Amino acid sequence: MNKLEKITRPNILSLVPYSSARNEFKGNADIFLDANENPFGELNRYPDPMQVDLKRALAAELNVSSNNVFIGNGSDEVIDLLFRIFCTPGVDNVITLNPSYGMYSVSAAINDVLIQRIPLDSDYNVQVDKLLNAVNPNTKIIFLCSPNNPTGNIIPLEDIELICSRFNGIVVVDEAYIDFSDSPSAVGLLGKNWNLVVSQTFSKARGLAAARVGYAIGSEELINLMNKVKPPYNVSKLNQKVALEALLNKEKYNQEVELIKTQRRQVKDELAQLPIVNKIFPSEANFILVKFEDGPKVYNWLLEKNIVVRNRDNEIKNTIRITIGSKEENEKLINELKNYCYEKESTIY
Repeated sequence: MNKLEKITRPNILSLVPYSSARNEFKGNADIFLDANENPFGELNRYPDPMQVDLKRALAAELNVSSNNVFIGNGSDEVIDLLFRIFCTPGVDNVITLNPSYGMYSVSAAINDVLIQRIPLDSDYNVQVDKLLNAVNPNTKIIFLCSPNNPTGNIIPLEDIELICSRFNGIVVVDEAYIDFSDSPSAVGLLGKNWNLVVSQTFSKARGLAAARVGYAIGSEELINLMNKVKPPYNVSKLNQKVALEALLNKEKYNQEVELIKTQRRQVKDELAQLPIVNKIFPSEANFILVKFEDGPKVYNWLLEKNIVVRNRDNEIKNTIRITIGSKEENEKLINELKNYCYEKESTIY
């Protein structure tokens, strides 16, 4: 029994996955009478259950094998499947950072798995020793979001490597925002770390949040487990098509990523000049976390101006997470914050 099998739930190891005729059939055919589909229409056939074309293109982009890629219905499916594969409900636990992406906690609650939240240090970096000291015999997964949501900072690859080397469970590095960072992806660490899974998405830099296409990169053995547990047709034909088109349109991707990074710098510079801003967190994502004198008041002011931002006051006092929008959207945001400053000064005097 290898290391991965030792931490996999026994019922998953013995599971016989659902197999459709499209899984079993290889080659070309003229007539399909296997899946009880309606013979009429443009979308009458089930999609490719293994997303072969999209996986092949992603593998080439990431410089890995197609066997190292899992395609999910958003990154949230990736997270949920990992809970179901490795965590026994009511017994096992997982570790994540605090603050970090909220779906780790939601998935843990849904799967009846205890979650331990290890606080970031005063500079919002990972406390590696503290995190590893929290590991116990029933800890199966460590979730690391890099760049982290909501703080926007990257986790150094050496920290990720150290965690992988000292932990006998699964280490998930959620790189939903990695396209906006100048730091390298953790995908390059996969060959040296059997327990590493890197999660990425088409929702952010590829502009396909509505399509719900996420993916994981890991060892072939781990990806096989994910394919074993997933629903047979978890990603629609339409979503596979638009994801593949977005992946192949590299010029559009590069232009939009650079534009967002340019706008991120400009928004940060504008925010730094406002007297109501106490701190701007370093960000390698497509958002900026900002600490205001009175975050909830600023948040409500912006809502009144029909601008929706993310109130993070419950995680870090007086903070608001601001997504980098279009140039016009960003200018309107800054103007309304200037208006807030003007009205605040007028009230004082």
